[in-house]
Amino acid sequence: MTLTQLRYIVAIADAGLNITLAADNVHATQSGISKQLKQLEGELGFQVFTRRGKSLDAVTPAGAQVLERARTILHEARNIRALAANLREEAQGELSVATTHTQARFVLPEAIARLKQHYPELSVHIRPQGEGRIIGLFESGEVDLAIVSTSGQAPEGGIAVPLFRWYRRAVVPHGHPLAKLGRPLRIEDLAEYPLVSYESSLQPESSLRRIFTAAGLTPRIACTSVDADLIKTYVLAGLGVGILAEMAITPADARELVTLDIDKLLPICTSWMVLRRDHVLRSYVAQFARLVAPQIDEAELRRVVAGHAEPNWPAPPLWNESQQRTVRRPVNRAA
Repeated sequence: MTLTQLRYIVAIADAGLNITLAADNVHATQSGISKQLKQLEGELGFQVFTRRGKSLDAVTPAGAQVLERARTILHEARNIRALAANLREEAQGELSVATTHTQARFVLPEAIARLKQHYPELSVHIRPQGEGRIIGLFESGEVDLAIVSTSGQAPEGGIAVPLFRWYRRAVVPHGHPLAKLGRPLRIEDLAEYPLVSYESSLQPESSLRRIFTAAGLTPRIACTSVDADLIKTYVLAGLGVGILAEMAITPADARELVTLDIDKLLPICTSWMVLRRDHVLRSYVAQFARLVAPQIDEAELRRVVAGHAEPNWPAPPLWNESQQRTVRRPVNRAA
């Protein structure tokens, strides 16, 4: 029995028993996976998967037990490799991050640039996604960590580390009636106009819809996008009032757009980094977390992720406060 054989049977299970897809996912050949599966089942003395013709049909009861333990063994093997790399102070590796377009475009570039200064051989892969697809990528193992935002409870699926809090803003073109009100916006004001917002606003449980419903109103969603830059583009095209994250508004936007404060209308949001439980963090992952959220203690983060301590995170700062602390705090490369 080898780690490769265990990795292959887990890949088959995760691919819905499709050997061709499993082979693609682990960069192997279909014949190679089939051969290793046959050898493993021969050593075990029973089938891990039942067959229907030439296709795999189901996981056997005994196979389910093998898969459970195989996942544990593979997880610990990854931990051992990560621990060894940290002890060697190895700077090479890959970091794959699933997050929203807004976080990828307006939050992460500076942190990743600073991380690459200390780990120049590190390969970073950013996977911008719609909010509802990020945790799925993380849980399937396709990315190392996820960065998501919520206006309520912490996301599930792993250890959620609060990074910073942020508000939403309304944006309109210069000359728009809402820019001339001379008083704070009310939810009734927004209800008079079509809205251009994030794709998540279409969900019944979205905080935007909940606020409108509580006021006995229904938002008129004219256009949605996962990309904040596209929201601004369609606002300028006259489709409606834009609702987007405060960090997505840049000084250059003031040339064409007026930003309106709606802090008291919509609940504050929190951005979270989601990491795997019982995991040995590579040094560059711990550094990345500290770059995005300087208030996080790196040693404490390692203990929590490794399962040696319960989370007791400091209160996440507001976005602007987080930016100020990031600028002031130096980064030290540590094993």
